[in-house]
Amino acid sequence: MAQSHETVPNTITMAQSHETVPNSAITMAQSHENISPKITESHDAAGIVGSVLEINKSHDVITTSFEEMLEQSLQGFGWAIFFQVILIALSAFFDSGQAFISIYTDGIPTWHCTNNASTTCNSKQSADICKLHTSEWAWDEIPSKTIVSEWGLQCSNTFLRGLAASSHFAGTILGLFVLASLADSCLSRKKLLLYSCLMMSVIGIITILSNSIWIYSLLRFIAGFCRAAMATSGIILLSEVVGKKWRGRVGTLLFFFFMVGMLFLPAIAYMNRRASWRNIYLYVSIPSLIYCLVLFLFLIESPRWLFVQGRGEEAIKVVKKISPIKDKTMLMSLDILSGLQRHGASSSTVNVFSSRKDLFSRKWSCQRMLSLMVVAFGIGLVFYGVALGIGNLDFDISQWDL
Repeated sequence: MAQSHETVPNTITMAQSHETVPNSAITMAQSHENISPKITESHDAAGIVGSVLEINKSHDVITTSFEEMLEQSLQGFGWAIFFQVILIALSAFFDSGQAFISIYTDGIPTWHCTNNASTTCNSKQSADICKLHTSEWAWDEIPSKTIVSEWGLQCSNTFLRGLAASSHFAGTILGLFVLASLADSCLSRKKLLLYSCLMMSVIGIITILSNSIWIYSLLRFIAGFCRAAMATSGIILLSEVVGKKWRGRVGTLLFFFFMVGMLFLPAIAYMNRRASWRNIYLYVSIPSLIYCLVLFLFLIESPRWLFVQGRGEEAIKVVKKISPIKDKTMLMSLDILSGLQRHGASSSTVNVFSSRKDLFSRKWSCQRMLSLMVVAFGIGLVFYGVALGIGNLDFDISQWDL
């Protein structure tokens, strides 16, 4: 937009419709040293509507789009933004609890020989529990400590014993394909994060009612499907409530809390070492439900998503709520843009599948995506492989006397 030192009339115009909006929308502007604003609607290359603001003040022209205004407003890191960042990042803590809970609920408990045991059972390392009579051995703890001991899966094939864990991650893969685009639709980033966490927590509580490996595996599949969108919506929401300077730093918080949640599970399992596996699900799922309530009450919506959806007035209220910048000119700009929305600024429609089309229609994007998939596959193979295979190590911390 070309700069001009001429006085701009006190009207708000739309670039396409040329409608004149009443002067009540710019009352705020007139009270700040005869500043004359002009707002027009512009469309960028991606088709996203953005308001452009011009303010003449002492022969200086300020030209800004909503994206630029948002970046200027969020360039600091105040307590309001810090609270939102921690609130969003905590989702990874509860996410990891559901992802790795099977390490402690689906394992084979320790056992011992009974008085009726033969000489073969006297050497526990060389004895095969499946070759012994049920009267020759017994579990060290209660039979319901894990699903293996409760449902007698100790002699089942590895496929059946690993069915629940595999079902959970199969549900996660399916959920990523189905739910990933909903964050760009009318569901929004906040609602997708909230609903995913809520459904994951509810399914986690319902899981304690399972009476067979098949029902248990089905519920684990549904839980994996529900939690799939938590990571994607969380990292998007994190990046959209802070400025560019902080995005890389706050993005690592998700992985930090994910690891903290993973490390917190052994403590829960240790406290529950003489109780049923169902207790672990309760200890993990109930705090997650409480977290969902906190999300509902205090989590803000992404201002970028609100603006793209044509809800600019709500977006501006969110920015003013969390912005550490209290500059008068910036606040005036926000009020003017809010006035534009109140007087009928057009909303934009978003095609949730357009991003997928753009991704696969460009050669460079396909190559980049495939490269990232190969790297992520290698990292995931080591990360999840070590964590989920820890039960095969030759020690048991539940037997430690602390």
